[in-house]
Amino acid sequence: MTYCIGLLLREGLVMIADSRTNAGVDNFSAYKKLHTLAHAPDRQIFACSSGSLSISQSVIGLVQEGLPAIESGEMNRTLMGASSMFRAAQLVGEAVQITNRTVGAALAAIHIDSSVSLLLGGRIGDAPPALYLIYSAGNFIECKSESPFLQIGETKYGKPILDRGVDFDMPIDEAVKIGFLSFDSAMRSNLGVARPLDMMAMRADPAVPILTHRIEPDDAYFNALSSTWSELLHRAIGAIPNPPFMEAWNE
Repeated sequence: MTYCIGLLLREGLVMIADSRTNAGVDNFSAYKKLHTLAHAPDRQIFACSSGSLSISQSVIGLVQEGLPAIESGEMNRTLMGASSMFRAAQLVGEAVQITNRTVGAALAAIHIDSSVSLLLGGRIGDAPPALYLIYSAGNFIECKSESPFLQIGETKYGKPILDRGVDFDMPIDEAVKIGFLSFDSAMRSNLGVARPLDMMAMRADPAVPILTHRIEPDDAYFNALSSTWSELLHRAIGAIPNPPFMEAWNE
């Protein structure tokens, strides 16, 4: 179980992932789900993973070591050779397909779920940040400004606040707050989502260094954000007039 989100804004890119994994209702553990796939002067590429841990580990390992060359005598294909984030998404999607034919087929033979999904985000060259959702079949979609966020994993509890609050033109600092509130909602309703949370933030300006940060279980800011949000929700409920038909019924 896990929950990951990517927020693509005019100001940049934010990716957040929890670290909860489980092998049964009473066997929870932590595993980092935000991966650095490439970090070089001309490219910074990250991925969040959800689904089968063995499949996602195999996909990440294959991408980092390199996919088999198409023609004999060529080098293995890695993200360092991708000319754009679109090409990077194609490479990761192909790695998912290869893993499905090997590890996935072996797991399916013994009736173990081998589904996996990934968020792939980052920048190559001077292009603006891009964000993709890669499905279990290896196909993918690109995040666009009309709907500037993508989710994988346990998405349903954290989605309403993203639908209401995320806008392509909002400041990136506010987007991080909304992202954390989305995780707070998911964690309150699903034990399969939990801290630590790992996040990265990438400004649209390539000259600005990338920010990475981990939210631990005792993080003071996140705890204050959660309690403040609960208080404000209760105040908002109190400020909304009661239904008129209820007022008449109470007389």
